[in-house]
Amino acid sequence: MTTTTTTTTRPSALRPSTLRVVVASPLSEELCRLIERAEPRLDLVRDQTLLPPMRHPADYRGDPAFRRTPAQQAAFEALVDSADVLYGIPDVDPDALRRTAQANPKLRWVQLMAAGGGAQVKAAGLGDDDLARVAFTTSAGVHGGPLAEFALFGILAGAKRLPQLQQQQHEHDWPARRPLGQVRDQTVLLVGLGGIGREIARLTHALGMHVIGARRAGSSSTVDHVDEYVSIDDLAEHAARADAIVVSLPGTDATEGLVGAAVFATARPGVTVVNVGRGTVIDEAALTLALQNGQVGFAALDVFATEPLAADSALWDLPNVLVSPHTAALDPGEERRIAELFAENATALLDGRPLRNEVDTVEFY
Repeated sequence: MTTTTTTTTRPSALRPSTLRVVVASPLSEELCRLIERAEPRLDLVRDQTLLPPMRHPADYRGDPAFRRTPAQQAAFEALVDSADVLYGIPDVDPDALRRTAQANPKLRWVQLMAAGGGAQVKAAGLGDDDLARVAFTTSAGVHGGPLAEFALFGILAGAKRLPQLQQQQHEHDWPARRPLGQVRDQTVLLVGLGGIGREIARLTHALGMHVIGARRAGSSSTVDHVDEYVSIDDLAEHAARADAIVVSLPGTDATEGLVGAAVFATARPGVTVVNVGRGTVIDEAALTLALQNGQVGFAALDVFATEPLAADSALWDLPNVLVSPHTAALDPGEERRIAELFAENATALLDGRPLRNEVDTVEFY
């Protein structure tokens, strides 16, 4: 399954001469000026006193202690309701997005900070008219490098038996020598061939792995560095050939629970599982059982079905699991790359060209 770019032309998408963009998500003045320099036809409006301070890079929700006074909240809503374009979902809140879309008939485009932002649009519960009028674009492609590195880290950790090595070190144990897995002799099954999957394919192929890409039945699309293709409907059949399974799919109705008990039951014993897509793609109960019985040897998980991960989840304490709190994509350059992507898309819209990374509002990815 690959991430597609929707190019539907809306009645409101006639070529404008200027755009009033309201910054609805924390964005530094430096990056505001970068956008203004890149596309001078934008009227980029922001009031930093109405936005929560960021605690760390890419902290789009901002400090949870931040509170607006009633007067400030009214001013913030009036500001976002005046926009042709929103840079970010107000307060990263689907309810606020729905309120704004309904209150502002001029709104025509919302830039989402997440690569998988379709789920946020779906959660807003917008009506058909609003979905037809407003374009939503994600940050897809911005996070490919960091997430591919995390996936590679997970594959290497599984092949090199990182949990066992750490346990031996903790116990001051020097066991008899035994071989470690060599990734150059292994096979990886990529479940997802969008921007993230493509970069994972490049890196794993460079290490000498045999790369199998799972794609939709009937699809003929190809990706560099993928050695062979299988149908995403036949994952259980091909899991038996994989030393590592890497998931990078978005969370949709079609992908929910896609990697589940049937896949783990037929997988090569001791297989490594990495998830850098969305937590709902993997059946967590089935994965937990497979980790407990050794069918899955190691899992590196950056995403979970419910976040934060529940305190009583068994995944926290399993020695063969690495829990990453949905931070694998974060790096100091993320905010700049999203700002640059937004500026490029703004130029495309002003010049009458299609937007990149537009959300499919049927499957919401």
